[in-house]
Amino acid sequence: MQKRTVFKMLNEASVTYKDNSYLSQKNDSGWDRITFSEAKERALKLASAFIELGVNAKDKVAILSEAKIDWVISEFATLYASSVIVPLSIKLLPEEVPFRVNHSGAKFFVISENTLEKVIGSWNLYENLDLKIIVLDKPSAKISEICKAANFDEKQLLFIDDLYELGVSKLEVNLKKIEENENNTQENDVVTISYTSGTTGNPKGIMLTHLNYFSNSNEAVNTFKIGELISTLIILPTDHSFAHTIGLYTALVCGISIHFVDARGGGMNALKNIPINLVEAKPNFLLTVPALTGNFINKIKDGIKSKGPFIEGIFRRGLKAGILRNGDGFTKPGTMTQVATYFNYMIAEKLIFKKLRLIFGSEIEFFVGGGALLDIKQQQFYKAIGIPVYQGYGLTEASPIISTNTPFAHKMGTSGIILNNMLCKICDENGVELPKGQRGEICIKGDNVMKGYYKNEEATKETIKEGWLFTGDLGFIDKDNFLVVVGREKALLISEDGEKYSPEEIEEAIINVSPLIEQIMIYNDHKKYTTALITLNNMHVQSFIKAHKKVDADQLLQKLKKELLAFSKQPEFKGKFPSKWIPSNFQIIKEEFSEANFLINSTLKMVRHKITIKYQDRLDIMYGKDSQNTAAEKNKEVISQMFPIN
Repeated sequence: MQKRTVFKMLNEASVTYKDNSYLSQKNDSGWDRITFSEAKERALKLASAFIELGVNAKDKVAILSEAKIDWVISEFATLYASSVIVPLSIKLLPEEVPFRVNHSGAKFFVISENTLEKVIGSWNLYENLDLKIIVLDKPSAKISEICKAANFDEKQLLFIDDLYELGVSKLEVNLKKIEENENNTQENDVVTISYTSGTTGNPKGIMLTHLNYFSNSNEAVNTFKIGELISTLIILPTDHSFAHTIGLYTALVCGISIHFVDARGGGMNALKNIPINLVEAKPNFLLTVPALTGNFINKIKDGIKSKGPFIEGIFRRGLKAGILRNGDGFTKPGTMTQVATYFNYMIAEKLIFKKLRLIFGSEIEFFVGGGALLDIKQQQFYKAIGIPVYQGYGLTEASPIISTNTPFAHKMGTSGIILNNMLCKICDENGVELPKGQRGEICIKGDNVMKGYYKNEEATKETIKEGWLFTGDLGFIDKDNFLVVVGREKALLISEDGEKYSPEEIEEAIINVSPLIEQIMIYNDHKKYTTALITLNNMHVQSFIKAHKKVDADQLLQKLKKELLAFSKQPEFKGKFPSKWIPSNFQIIKEEFSEANFLINSTLKMVRHKITIKYQDRLDIMYGKDSQNTAAEKNKEVISQMFPIN
């Protein structure tokens, strides 16, 4: 039997899908594309150059760049050189990058023009003074300016085109070495060391092997029954484990054509280019996280509102009808419901929904969601307009996919069915397996489970016990065998009496029901009651103020109090959450939690411990003497600073 490695996937793809488009990126005149066979050829050339540079077996090659063709080629080339990739998030702070490079022991650093300043800005913090920097762009005036400003010798930079030229000139000499490296590769050899985002503590280096990627990629294709000649636009960063497995490896299994969002000029340009690239690339599916799908919903609703009350009315009635017609996606409502909702749904479908789908390109069929909990209201929204979100669940330590909804087994409000090639059990705090339906820690076992944490045997032993990966996430298996994820163990609220509860479900419910609230972090650290920090949706608040001309800060505050609890009146949430975990007080934060202020990480999740530290004084207000009045006065002060009211 052939070894189950990345090489096996790449070799088979380069033959089976030889002339099919694999990777595409935008340039000034259109899209650059390379086929599956060309990707392998380029990887061999670059591997030849890497060997000439001195990349040896088990060396570490760090990559810090926006997604592009040569990002992927660099990964394959590193493997051909029998080395290990260390993919890093472009959202890292300059001072956060050296820790990961130093800890991994990287000897080579692949970067881009966009990330150069971040890398050399902390040059004095790197332990390896001989660290070689490879730039995935051509020399430019901007690169020269960055180097000059940092007093960095530009001659230390190696440029990708020069390396391809070097690789070609030495390919005949190095090809035997490359073939030996491939033949000597074992299934348990490490492919990547991926560092956790550190939302709840210090980052750890997750070692994923050839077998991990092979197993997870193939089973994802088997589960989804993905056909050939389909395409996607990768919006998520390539270092994100979800995009990494699907964007690089699953594509090899079934010939998916990958387009990368145009990130030339940096992250803000990438955001602006998403709607343009969607229309151009015409993806059949998209990989998303809740923050992205939530932003899409807000923009859609704002666009509908701008069309006037007539169109908005058709949209609202059609959306409600669509939600009723779909049920939970698994159990469809009866004929009476289908008949009663037919007219409103079909009018909205013909006049609005059909056009809304074009926002995501003319070929869009579905989204695959991961990364965090996805509120059921988001799932209902997209299913109603004709683009279902097949929510899944996973984590980098599992390569990353553990479960997913699919067109063949879909139940909204869940994270789908466990993949066939792994075992799953729900355990209590003592590691004892719980009966179906009971909440506990999600534990899985299979070929997708990581090798361990790099240089951290203690953490590895705490996480992997007798082959079982203890995920640290809480959930249960429902009566229909769907996995329901309820939150992260380390993000737990802890009451005065030591009882614990996961806040994510309540947070998602509040955000999706309350248009005035943009973000919320619920808090309880051994306290008598639960509180929250919230940021506001400025546009919706201003619309409220405009509609209520004489509103003052106190009236707006009362409105926000009602908004905070509005979710509890919705049928799907009524009585669902224990009252002790619902916020009884809140503080308005003027500045939204964002990647810019480092309170949101690269996977668009809140970094709770950083938010807590930054706003500890605001949290303390809600637990001090006369806390209700003190908190209210502080909120009115913030409101007056943010909006033109008394």
